[in-house]
Amino acid sequence: MRVIIYVEGPSDKAALAALLAPLLRLKQQQGVSINFFEAPPGNKKESVLVKVPAKAANILLNDPQALVIALPDLYPKNLGLPHETVDELVHGINKNFAATLSSKGVQDDVRLKDRFKVFCLKYDLEALVLAARESLRQRLGLASLASSWRIPVEEQNHDHPPKKIVEELFQKHGQRYRGTVDAPIILSMASYQEIANACPQCFKPFVDFLTWVR
Repeated sequence: MRVIIYVEGPSDKAALAALLAPLLRLKQQQGVSINFFEAPPGNKKESVLVKVPAKAANILLNDPQALVIALPDLYPKNLGLPHETVDELVHGINKNFAATLSSKGVQDDVRLKDRFKVFCLKYDLEALVLAARESLRQRLGLASLASSWRIPVEEQNHDHPPKKIVEELFQKHGQRYRGTVDAPIILSMASYQEIANACPQCFKPFVDFLTWVR
C-alpha cells in the first residue's frame, strides 16, 4: 500500500520525515510505503485545503488501494475556507473532497471517502519542536531550558502560535530559527512516541493512524 501525505512546505516535510523515520522504516517492512509531499504551488496552507482534496480524488480514482492524507497547520485561521477550530478545518477539507468527487459523477462512495484522511498540526509544526524540549535545549546550546509556553503544547492559540514562540526563543538566545534546518535536526533527536504523547489532541491521532494502517 502507498500512503501519500500532503503537508504545507519543505520544513514540515523534512521535519516529519526525520521525526517519524523509525515508524516509516517499520511500515516499509510491513509493505506500507509512506511518503510526504509538499502542497501544490500557491499559498501553501490554502493549497492543502483547496487543491489537495482535488488531487486526492484523482489519485484515489486511479488507485483505489492508495491512501491520501491532508496534514495542514491549523494556523492561521480562516485561510482557504472558514475555520478556527480543528473540527471546522477537517469538515471544510472533507467538503472540498466530496465536491470534487461529485463533479466527477461519484456520489457517496464510502470506500473512496474512507481512503482520504484529514489531520492537522495544532497550531503548526513547531508545536512538535516545543514538545521536544530536551532536543530544543541541545540545539540552542543551553544548559537548561524552562518551558515558558503553555503545556500541553497544542494549547497555544492563533494569536501566539508555536512557531512564533520558537522564533522568539531563538532570538532571545542570539540565534535565528530556520524551520527547514532547525526543525528536522531537533525532531530527529526526539522520540516520535514521546512527542505524540505530549501532543494528544492532533498529532497523536495522526501517529496512531499511521501505526495501524495496513
